[in-house]
Amino acid sequence: MNKIFLITTGLILLPVVNYAQNIPAKEIVIKADNLQRGESNKSQMTMSIIRPKWTRTISMKSWSKGRDYSMTYILSPAKDKGQVFLKRKNEMWNWVPTINRMIKLPPSMMSQGWMGSDYSNDDILKESSIVVDYNHKIIGEEKISGLDCYKIEMIPKEDAAVTWGKMVKWISKKEYWQMKTEYYDEDNELIKSEIASEIKNFGDRRLPSKVEIIPADKPGHKTVVIINSAAFNIKIDDNFFSQQNMKRVR
Repeated sequence: MNKIFLITTGLILLPVVNYAQNIPAKEIVIKADNLQRGESNKSQMTMSIIRPKWTRTISMKSWSKGRDYSMTYILSPAKDKGQVFLKRKNEMWNWVPTINRMIKLPPSMMSQGWMGSDYSNDDILKESSIVVDYNHKIIGEEKISGLDCYKIEMIPKEDAAVTWGKMVKWISKKEYWQMKTEYYDEDNELIKSEIASEIKNFGDRRLPSKVEIIPADKPGHKTVVIINSAAFNIKIDDNFFSQQNMKRVR
């Protein structure tokens, strides 16, 4: 849902020497995560689900606060308009106005694609866990789209309830932009990649405005998210993120 900000024109391996001048890997990840989400934010986005024989485009509004709360309202297409998704800590809810039903997404649905995209429901629910559920280690430095980046390996903590066996992130040194992420399963097989591009101004910060999610084993499949507008550190009450408000928000 709000997980939006991450293309590369090639990777150039740099010497493995004195990474980050002793900046802890976790601190880099925290800076990048804070930049991307702010204390709170509101955005409007377009998501295109691309398949070999068809493409589907979804427009949405999204609000989030901290790492525990987010809400997304579907603007189009017409058959999905009015659907609302709510994340509150470790729970995820879906309001479907056409059938007048509030649905709590069960664990069995976590691996399914959100709105049929290459984002899983679990990706959205656990997007904030990159700081708390993983051990972080700088394993290299590379250029992505001309930007010097830290290459950070993220291994889940033993007690972490996460899907991925490993993640690798490329975060730009100067700006702390999350330029690329690779997701691996428990057998160390690459499942998908997220690649960011098209840096734009959003209020008090600059961020990638386009992210492509590319499955590793499905040729011709990808999901492209474009952030059309975003505002950060807006005033928003915790009560906004309620089941009652899911039925009212527009």
